[in-house]
Amino acid sequence: MEEYETLEQLFRNLDLTDIEAVLGEAYHSGGPGRPPRKPLGLFKAFLVKHLLGIRGIRELERRLENDERLRNICDLEADERAYGRSVLSRFPKRVGVERLQRILSSVRRRLVEVKVIRGVDVSIDGSYIKAYSRIEMKTRLGFSDPDARVGRSSHGYGLGYTLHLTADSKSELPISFRATPANVRETTVARSILIRTRQILRKMRRLMADRGYSSDPLREYVRNLTVEPIIPYTSRQRPGLKGVLRIDKQFKPHGPTRLKYHYKKRSSIERLFSRLEELDVDRPKVRGLRNVTMHIQLCIITLLLNALAAYNAGNPKKIRSLKYYAN
Repeated sequence: MEEYETLEQLFRNLDLTDIEAVLGEAYHSGGPGRPPRKPLGLFKAFLVKHLLGIRGIRELERRLENDERLRNICDLEADERAYGRSVLSRFPKRVGVERLQRILSSVRRRLVEVKVIRGVDVSIDGSYIKAYSRIEMKTRLGFSDPDARVGRSSHGYGLGYTLHLTADSKSELPISFRATPANVRETTVARSILIRTRQILRKMRRLMADRGYSSDPLREYVRNLTVEPIIPYTSRQRPGLKGVLRIDKQFKPHGPTRLKYHYKKRSSIERLFSRLEELDVDRPKVRGLRNVTMHIQLCIITLLLNALAAYNAGNPKKIRSLKYYAN
């Protein structure tokens, strides 16, 4: 085994031809002006940034200047200067939300085709993302990020955004997402995410969600998608109704055995959020909803490519391991 083979093996196990073509659309290939830096090399630099836990663009620039191994991984020649801060900072904006979404959809489609993502049981939930800004007390808005809003966080309330996400409960991989200011309720955006998820996963049969999604209109909407909602009722909703799922104060499910069995699959999305947090999805160093969305897209693309590389290498048990290649 080579001394360093993990990150190199990640890219050897991936065919990035289609991704390179999408990235190339954002850069000119001829004519006047300075020739662009290598788009695929920049893309690899962001994948490496998330996998190795490199927190900021400055640190990434330093690593690319001094680490010969990372330079080779990111397609930098021996006498070529490293990608600078300005080039790295402009890369997501240059590529844009729409092209990143095309890349994300392409990788996810491949995982569906090889049946890594089966999509029978799906979970939905939201997670708080802290804004890269302090709060302006007079307006209750972000001082340097006016798109951010105050909403519920894991420690009470905070200024930021919410990542609304659906996930395949079997593979624990993301399907569809939407980023909103933190004050937007989960049920408000659930329908738009679910309709997109249903279009992607034709075999979807059940939807697991916590009691924050408990509403009769949402349940009816889910049933109209020919999907069974596994959503517990709150204590105030339909008291005395038999044969439904409820959660007590210790978060223990009560109700029919079949519903409890399927509801336990909802924990898959909690584990997915935990892995995304390993990629720093909850601590973006960018401002504005569009930039935060691109940050989330890059984190999800990293996660999906990591899973696809593990599958292509014949190691399907490693599709959920972010440490397998991050060395």
